Amino acid sequence: MAPKDAAKEEDWFAQLDAELEQKTEAITKDLMELNNQKRMINRTLIEDFWKIWMRFGKINVHFTMEPSYSAFAQFDEFPDQWRFREDFNFAGVNTIQLVDRTQEQGRMGDSLKIWYYNEDSTPHIRMVFEYCEGEHYYKYSGWKRIFGQFVIYDAPLAKFDMDKFHEKLADVVKAWYESHLRRNRDILIKHLKDNYERGETFTE
Repeated sequence: MAPKDAAKEEDWFAQLDAELEQKTEAITKDLMELNNQKRMINRTLIEDFWKIWMRFGKINVHFTMEPSYSAFAQFDEFPDQWRFREDFNFAGVNTIQLVDRTQEQGRMGDSLKIWYYNEDSTPHIRMVFEYCEGEHYYKYSGWKRIFGQFVIYDAPLAKFDMDKFHEKLADVVKAWYESHLRRNRDILIKHLKDNYERGETFTE
């Protein structure tokens, strides 16, 4: 290759390399900001869900929680004297949920779920209430449980509003709690139908 051509080739790559370096720095910064935001949000929401877990436990309603309390908490006295584990990776949590283990009234699997997702490369956070609508027999796969969803909160992560989120969370938890106290699941389902948009339906 002639010296002139070699210099031209080098100039071309130098420009490309500079652009790639700029893109690397920009994306790294975006990811750091996203992780910091998720870390702060998840720390609060995991604590919220654990407090809800304990509150329902006082009326003998048992939930499972994701992430598991054994992963995020250290206990001095289970369950109410605790602190976060120092090595827990809050930013790495993409799903937080409480799942009802009550077998009466078809409640098994009723759950409050939060997860992160991308839409057009924009990170979002969504909270739904999932519940079992019943069972159906399928010829080739047998009996399947049919689950429905209600969308409680959904927003781009950049526009996440903790106060609004807590308002929605409290609204659903109060209806859920009352339905257990009165042993009437219909109270919860009616409240969800009257106040929230339906989401997806799926089988398990």
